[in-house]
Amino acid sequence: MAEEITLFNSSGDAIAYIDTDDEDLSIYMWNGTPVAYLVSDGDAFHIYGFNGTHLGWFEEGIVRDHSGNVVGFKEGAVSVYTKYEPYKSYKQYKPYKSYRSYAPYKPYYTSQFSNEPLSLFLMRGKS
Repeated sequence: MAEEITLFNSSGDAIAYIDTDDEDLSIYMWNGTPVAYLVSDGDAFHIYGFNGTHLGWFEEGIVRDHSGNVVGFKEGAVSVYTKYEPYKSYKQYKPYKSYRSYAPYKPYYTSQFSNEPLSLFLMRGKS
C-alpha cells in the first residue's frame, strides 16, 4: 500500500495528496488528476507543475506560495481542524514533465493563509 500525504485547504478539507511511493513524489487532486510533483532542495521541496511552472514550496508539512503564505498543509502542521477524508478517485496517468522554470528566491514565510484556494494553486501546474 502506497503511503500518501493528504493536503488540506484553509477550511480543513482534503483537496489533494502526495504519493510518496512514486519516485517523482507526484501530487494528485482528490479526483485523481496529476497536477504537480516535488523536487528536493535540502530539507524542503520545490513544487513544480507538470507544465514546468514553479508553484511554490512544501516545507515542514506546509504548502507555500511565492509570497510565503500558507496555501495548504498536511494534518498537524498548522492548528486547523481537518475534516474526514472522502474516498479518492483512481489515479490518472501522469503526463510528461515539461522543462522546469527557474525557482524564485524563497520569500519570508508568513503564518497567514493565501487568498488563492489550494485547488486553484495546484491546478496551475496541470499540463
